[in-house]
Amino acid sequence: MRYLILSDVHANLEALEAVLDAERSWTQVLMLGDLVGYGADPNAVVERVRALPIAAMVRGNHDKVATGLAPTDTFNPVARHAITWTTRMLTPDNHAWLAALPQGPMSVEDDVEICHGAPLDEDFYVFDEMDAQRASAGVSRALCLFGHTHVACVFHLTGRAIQTRMPGPEPYVHEFSALARAMVNCGAVGQPRDADPRAAYGVLDTGSRTVTLSRVPYDIQAAQAKIIAAGLPSSLATRLGVGR
Repeated sequence: MRYLILSDVHANLEALEAVLDAERSWTQVLMLGDLVGYGADPNAVVERVRALPIAAMVRGNHDKVATGLAPTDTFNPVARHAITWTTRMLTPDNHAWLAALPQGPMSVEDDVEICHGAPLDEDFYVFDEMDAQRASAGVSRALCLFGHTHVACVFHLTGRAIQTRMPGPEPYVHEFSALARAMVNCGAVGQPRDADPRAAYGVLDTGSRTVTLSRVPYDIQAAQAKIIAAGLPSSLATRLGVGR
C-alpha cells in the first residue's frame, strides 16, 4: 500500500493542489491535522480533503481552536487573528466535520501510527532530540508519523534520538524496520518553517517499508495575495515566501 502523507495544510489551497498534482502514485491518504489556520482558503481546503480517499486522519491544534474545542489564549496575536477569522468563514457543515476529527494517535497498520504533535500529547512540539526522547515514551509502533512543527525531520529512537533533516532539494528516503522505532515528520504542506518554502509531503510505502519525504513548488504569490485580500496579517503572507 502507498499512502500520501499530508500535514499542516493551513488553508493553503495552492500548496495542497500542487502536492496532489505532483504525487499520483498513492492509493490512500494519511492526514496529520491542521487543515485550517493562517491561510485564506479554509472551506476550499476542508472540502478538498473531504473528497480524498482517507485511510486515517487526526485533528490538529488549529482545527480544535477553529471549532471551539480549545481556547484561543494559547495562540500569539497573529495566529489568534487568523483563527478567529477562520471560525467566522467556515460553513456550518465544514465546521461540524472539522470538529468531529478524532484525536491522535491512530494506528494505520500493525507497525505504523499517526499523530499531530506526539502520541501522548497531541499539542506537544517535537523539535529536537530532547523533545523526541520525551515523546518516545508514547511511541508504540515502529513508525510514528507526526506533524505540528512544520519542519521535515527523522528521529531514530535507539537509546539516544538522532535527528536527520531532509537534505537539500532531493527527496529523502527513510527505511523503517519492525526492530527499531522512528518518528518521522514529513513537513508542512501549506506553511513550511525549515527555510524551504516549497510544499512538503511524504509517501509511505508499506511494501518497501519506506517513507519518502519530498517537496514541490507551488504558486506562493497567489496564496499570499489571497491572505492580503482577506485582511489577514501581512506577516502570514510574507513568511510563505521564506519558509519560516
